[in-house]
Amino acid sequence: MGNEVRTYGGWRRRHGIGLLGMDTTATFVALGAAMLLVLVAATAPRLLVYVVPPALIGGGLGLIRVGGVPVARLVLGRCRWRWGVLRGHNRYRAGVVINHPRAFQLPGVLAPLTLLSAEDGYGGRYGIVWDRRTGLLTATLRVVPTSTWLADRGDADSWVASWGGWLATLGHMPVVRWVTVAVETAPEPGSTLADAVDRAVIPAAPAPARIIMSELVRTAPAAAADVDTRVSITFDPKASSATPKDLFEAVAELGRTLDGLASRLGGCGVSVLGRATAAEIAGAVRIAFDPDARGEVNRLLARPGSEDVLSWADAGPVAATEHTGHYEHDGGHSVSWAWHEPPRQNVRSDILARLVAPGPFPKRITLQYRALPAAAASRVLQQEVNAAAFRTQFRRRTGRDETARDSWDAARARQAATEEAMGAGVCLVSMYATVTVTDPEQLRRAVAHVEAAADSAKIRLRRLWGSQAAGFATTLPCGICPPELSRRIIH
Repeated sequence: MGNEVRTYGGWRRRHGIGLLGMDTTATFVALGAAMLLVLVAATAPRLLVYVVPPALIGGGLGLIRVGGVPVARLVLGRCRWRWGVLRGHNRYRAGVVINHPRAFQLPGVLAPLTLLSAEDGYGGRYGIVWDRRTGLLTATLRVVPTSTWLADRGDADSWVASWGGWLATLGHMPVVRWVTVAVETAPEPGSTLADAVDRAVIPAAPAPARIIMSELVRTAPAAAADVDTRVSITFDPKASSATPKDLFEAVAELGRTLDGLASRLGGCGVSVLGRATAAEIAGAVRIAFDPDARGEVNRLLARPGSEDVLSWADAGPVAATEHTGHYEHDGGHSVSWAWHEPPRQNVRSDILARLVAPGPFPKRITLQYRALPAAAASRVLQQEVNAAAFRTQFRRRTGRDETARDSWDAARARQAATEEAMGAGVCLVSMYATVTVTDPEQLRRAVAHVEAAADSAKIRLRRLWGSQAAGFATTLPCGICPPELSRRIIH
């Protein structure tokens, strides 16, 4: 009898009471337009010549989809992109020689952010990214995950269960808006090993030993990798029951909440190294914008007392230009994707192993979790079950057969409601991926590498056409959440 392998599932795209693939709002608009046509046909048939063509065009733009996206949304996005390009919103040039307090402002959605340094209560300091527009605070935990390839299957299952429990607790913590887990990998630049060897080798060492060590340093970058895993937690002080009066009280409340989350995170198959310092956060952003600076930044952060070696002014790029399909910044060209569709079937615990594994190009794979409040989770899931039942009844009334995908979707909706009633948490999950190259000629190869790794993980990624800068920023430890940005009203 073979060993049983536990699988996991339950991902489902959120649906409302929509018909023909439309959301709730579009469905009611379409029904209203249909009723209008019926009234016009009954009262003034001659007006149909003027009403029917716009209705057909509007219906085609709303119903016809390209890659799962309505044509109307694609056209609107293209118009917005062209308008932004004409106004120069896709280009950034830092005023590095201007004596102005905003000379080192970061580009795009990172512009309202600034970096704070706070005491952790244990004699150290850690960094906090503060969004001055919304008041949100983001702190980052540095962790080292345990490889599932070297662990017992039962241990891996226990880690997955603990991670699910950790996410479920977020539903009872309204102060936590979302959690961003990022795995950054890159070929090792060799500076760490070279510095260690230079300190260890003495002039009196035998010549053959020095030759061997030099050869090791020369060939190590092709075989080694730099891996960094971060868990960024975004807090909303306004939702705290302590009602902090100012920024200092908000930071203190954040520190207390962070202690509890970090202690429970240790049972999820990771070792918590501690809170990332302000210099480490600034260094991560600097490396993302300038990949050639990885060795220099790692060398600075490895020095004793490196808390103040890098500031927020050092993090941003000197120049950046957003193109439709890629993002050009200091010495680098990046492409970003978003999670278009999760695996439909059950998967094993190591499903993302190949996607997050080190490759020939620097990349960042980010999972973002937005936990629904425990009080609202049951209501939301019941609405999903009712929407699935409504679509089933509509198909029966119209004489349409139920497809396998419709049956699967309804079953998943009922399963989620049942699991939530048994104490499970409900999270809105999204994934983002960014790959960076220093040679534009290698960009096509890097894109193919990431998309092939996503296919092996049974995940469909969609390139963020026209939103490359936002996708790039989402994979950084800065607390950027694209769904939140899309709902934000710009005054």
